[in-house]
Amino acid sequence: MPGREDIFQKAMNEGHSAAWDREWDKACAAYRRALEELPDHPKALNSLGLALYQLGRIEEALPIYMSVARISPDDPVPMEKVAQLSERLGDLKTAIDAALRAGDLFLKQRDTEKALENWVRITTINPEHAIAHSRLAQVHERLGHIQQAVVEYLAIASIIQRAGNAEKSKEMVDKALSLSPNSTEARQALTLLKTGQLLPKPMRGKGGTGPIRMAQVKQLQQPSTSRTASGLDPIAEARQKALTQLAELLFEYSDESPSAQERRGLSAIMKGTGNLSMQQSEQTKVVLHLSQAIDAQSKGNDALAAEEMEGALEAGFKHPSLYYTLGLLRFKGDRIESAQRFLQNAIKHNDYGLGTRLLLGQLLVKKSRFTEAAIEYLEALKLADSMTVPADRADEIRQQYEPLIEAHQNQKDETILRKVCENINGLLMRPDWREQLQKTREQMPKVDGEMIATLADVILQAQSSSVIESMNRINQLARMGTLRAAMDEAYDAVQHAPTYLPLHILMGELLEKDGRHTDAISKFSVVAHSYSVRGEVLQATKLLRRVIQLSPMDIGARNRLIDQLVARGQTDDAIHEYLELAGIFNRLAELDLARKTFTTALRMVQQGNASRDWNTHILQRMADIDMQRLDWKQALRVYEQIRTLAPDDDSVRRQLVDLNLRMAQPDKAMNELENYISHLESLGKNNVAVIFIEELIKDHSEQPLLKRALAAQLHRSGRTEEAISLLDILGEVLVKSGEKQQALEVINQIVLMNPPNVNDYRQLLTQMQNS
Repeated sequence: MPGREDIFQKAMNEGHSAAWDREWDKACAAYRRALEELPDHPKALNSLGLALYQLGRIEEALPIYMSVARISPDDPVPMEKVAQLSERLGDLKTAIDAALRAGDLFLKQRDTEKALENWVRITTINPEHAIAHSRLAQVHERLGHIQQAVVEYLAIASIIQRAGNAEKSKEMVDKALSLSPNSTEARQALTLLKTGQLLPKPMRGKGGTGPIRMAQVKQLQQPSTSRTASGLDPIAEARQKALTQLAELLFEYSDESPSAQERRGLSAIMKGTGNLSMQQSEQTKVVLHLSQAIDAQSKGNDALAAEEMEGALEAGFKHPSLYYTLGLLRFKGDRIESAQRFLQNAIKHNDYGLGTRLLLGQLLVKKSRFTEAAIEYLEALKLADSMTVPADRADEIRQQYEPLIEAHQNQKDETILRKVCENINGLLMRPDWREQLQKTREQMPKVDGEMIATLADVILQAQSSSVIESMNRINQLARMGTLRAAMDEAYDAVQHAPTYLPLHILMGELLEKDGRHTDAISKFSVVAHSYSVRGEVLQATKLLRRVIQLSPMDIGARNRLIDQLVARGQTDDAIHEYLELAGIFNRLAELDLARKTFTTALRMVQQGNASRDWNTHILQRMADIDMQRLDWKQALRVYEQIRTLAPDDDSVRRQLVDLNLRMAQPDKAMNELENYISHLESLGKNNVAVIFIEELIKDHSEQPLLKRALAAQLHRSGRTEEAISLLDILGEVLVKSGEKQQALEVINQIVLMNPPNVNDYRQLLTQMQNS
């Protein structure tokens, strides 16, 4: 039964509106509603694919574009998207096949530039793809691109020669020579053929390293037959995530696409503001080391992979994925001290925390440091256990581990400590660890359907309930309003469990309820630091947020919160906090510090996995500060970058024209104006262009160039009478002010519009020229 067109159109409009505001989650939901009405609508599918891509959900976007390609087989755009996304996911065969088809479709539409782009993508992935080189050679020859055609024909000759067809190979070299008889490369190729030597292999183009390494990582991730459906133990699972992250970062660094060029444009704005951004030479070293490291791991050469990763680290690349992988490789190679040092830098990250804790536990067992090993294993079990319960119960489970961890810190019996390590290692270091944990939890006793214990209680059979009982009494006293008695009880309890942090948090809450905010902030800050030292980033983050709620202007607490969010991999949240911090500096009139903070946030967007939607927002705030400081030159640079990222933002376009006029650069101002007018005309928005120029004239009424631009736009819109009237008034003003040359240009502009009385204007033009 066909869907309702009105519901479909309403959902599409809502999706487009959300996409315009870069609210991609809302856009996805709206487009899915539209597809419920018309499931095979190409435009709705394309829009959903784009929204998913913007959210970084590439694996979901790919089948959407495949559906569009199937429904609209003659449309090259979805096929090109399939190629790009498959390349990003390391599926090189699909990427090559789709790019070849996309190129052919673009050529049918006479879009040779896009056709060439897709075939070049193929040769970047596979330099010895004969069909792609053949397509490139023929089209370059047809377009008169002689040098490029020669290169492609020689590449085909090399490929064919290695396939054993010497006669066809010579034919290709002769073809290259016929196009360019003086070509040194073609002559050298002919000499090599005559002497029976092999021609040089075709070179891989720029940007090919990322896809190749991603494909190798995907190959490493192929499950072996011995694994269960779950796949991997936590250490191997974290290794998968780390290698994929490294390949994605390598993809970004080696990307030569226009979007990558834009990101490099941002780096010019951020240059010289800190040590987070790498120079080009350092970035090249990082790309080389990471590429060789992934290649070495794919070949089972862990020692070489570790050396290359250390090279990337020395070149300035610091990322939890690198630290984790390097720590794992050094542990495998019995470089225990190095492994421990590297792993400490990955322990706080969401993706690597569990794997890191288990590795550290194994490492410390090797060093016979059983107390520390048991603590690491318990921390690992705490992380794993919190995954088996609903999200709203995870904190409760984590807190119940605190007295157990404290009890084992004081445990002296090596036999007990060894048993803890063995039990937890046996439970978690298995491919079906998730299923095993879930089964264990399902078998635990419940009261009224509620879980009453941690997995550790079952596994270790050792509990410390006295502290929990004390906290229950403290909470009862607090609810009764007897805060002093509650605090006395808390002081008594802390004597017995001085390192049990939830008890200290409860004391901070009592101080807050009692109105002693300064003391509460001090308590929360100390506890947050303790959690951070122990690698408990989530708890540290929550406490620092409480500090900021109590004292929004506490810059130190906000900086510590940002550090915790970055360590945890919550890049978008960290950027949000940077913007809040910059806002505080702005309110304090510390404009230099505010701009520096915005710049740091912008660098984080470029280097992390944050949403790219932050770019324009942050740049806009930076430009606002530059305008406040009257640093027009810097503001102009920032607005130019925003214009590249958001070409439809008329406020940015207006600022660019306005700033150039303020800086006495009328030619640049008019160039900006003309570019924007051309952009609007290409979208069929002539009326918007007229309104835009009229708004500019309100602020710069003394600028004759703007009035002439308005007249030209009115004429193109069919409003010639209004245009001539405007120019008549402008011409009179210019004559009265003695601006003869400009007046002549205005009259000439009227003549070109060919009004009914054009001869009168020609006569006036001649009189003024002869006077």
